[in-house]
Amino acid sequence: MVFLSLNLLARARGPDEFWRKRKIFKLAAHYIGRRRNCYSIAIRSVQRALTYCTQGRKLKKEDMKELREQRLEAATNEHGINFTILKEGLTRCNILLNRKSLADLAIWEPRTFKAITDIACARIKQDNFKTTMNIQVSKSIIVRGLIK
Repeated sequence: MVFLSLNLLARARGPDEFWRKRKIFKLAAHYIGRRRNCYSIAIRSVQRALTYCTQGRKLKKEDMKELREQRLEAATNEHGINFTILKEGLTRCNILLNRKSLADLAIWEPRTFKAITDIACARIKQDNFKTTMNIQVSKSIIVRGLIK
């Protein structure tokens, strides 16, 4: 298309405007009333929804981290130790499990988690760690890594 004047070029928006509006209307398709049909209202609603969506992704990560922390604290308290002692014992045994996998073990595999806590407690007792006065160690734990 040939434009003979600059005014005609500026006024002819062409298919770009259609596709831009269509993208917004697709995102607003589930809204009710004019928020769905009127472009100037729909674009505000979609912008707000996308902002909340971005914030929600960050909040979900924080919530999951907090949930894992609570699960680990509850599971370690159930076995009579705290999490710092468990983590120290595991690092001394070269068992490198992160908090997510430890929390999953505590929820879905309680016997495995019990065995891991017993291993960590035995190693802590063996190394004479300072804050281990009231930790009971199971007698059935024999691990090659604990033998020096």
